[in-house]
Amino acid sequence: MERVIKPLWDTKHETARKALNRLHIIIKYAAALGLNVDIGVVDKTRQLLGPTRHQPKKMPALSAIDTSKFYQSLTDLSSTHLCMKLLMLTGQRSRPVRYARVDQFDGDVWTIPGEMMKGKRGRMEDFRVPLSKEAQSVVADAMSISRDGFLFPSIRKGVISDSTLSKHMRDKELAGVPHGFRSTLRTWLTENTDIPFEVAEMIIAHKTGSKVARAYNRTDYLEQRRPYMEMWADFLDQGYKNVCS
Repeated sequence: MERVIKPLWDTKHETARKALNRLHIIIKYAAALGLNVDIGVVDKTRQLLGPTRHQPKKMPALSAIDTSKFYQSLTDLSSTHLCMKLLMLTGQRSRPVRYARVDQFDGDVWTIPGEMMKGKRGRMEDFRVPLSKEAQSVVADAMSISRDGFLFPSIRKGVISDSTLSKHMRDKELAGVPHGFRSTLRTWLTENTDIPFEVAEMIIAHKTGSKVARAYNRTDYLEQRRPYMEMWADFLDQGYKNVCS
């Protein structure tokens, strides 16, 4: 097993880590069935592999001003432009935005199903996103091009792909990637507002505090998030114009 995992251990460490975790589950299941397996083989493999030399890289992100400039360039009523705009406005991950469905939106609230949130499958709760006026306008435009219940259909079938969004940014010769907008938003909130830490983390759907603390404090800070999302939307729509005026 060590010889199989080793090529990935220092180059694609996250892939190797996930592979070992899944192998561990399989080995334990085989042992429970009474099969003759070495239940400690994964732990032994980790010992043989040793510390990884892999250095995780940060997702490339645009500056806030460049993000505003890019946002203002998205003027087409296409899946690519509208999906990118909602991605930037809400600070959510690509998958729930790309797979957003018409019936998930109710006025100024978007409810993302738990299965679309990052985390252990079957254990994630639905997540509510407060929509700024600008985000509501984007959703309304997307409704007009929706297909099969999806806001952002692809040209052929299904929904727009993550690679389509990434390619659009590359074609514009931008240094960032779609996922980087989450970092841009989080940094902008810290540097330009008085937002409390817990509220800022909730905006990008990050958990804070211990499991015990979260068990008692069950708020999702929906109302507290609203004014900051409006401020961010105003910045995206006007920030670059203000700098250039």
